[in-house]
Amino acid sequence: MSKLSFKAFCIEHYAAHTGRPSNEVYEEFDREGLLAMLDSDYDDLHGMGLEYLMQFFDDYLKGDAT
Repeated sequence: MSKLSFKAFCIEHYAAHTGRPSNEVYEEFDREGLLAMLDSDYDDLHGMGLEYLMQFFDDYLKGDAT
């Protein structure tokens, strides 16, 4: 999976997870640095399971992840 496809995958699934529109999730990921992290940590993140990724994003956006 390319980095771009992975970003789209994460945004779409997180939007469904939170019940929010994907454009809103994209803006939040961009504002909070998650888009950059999806690029820089691609090798580690793309191997995570979907449920773990959603929990990681929840924690990160709440300020609980490092």
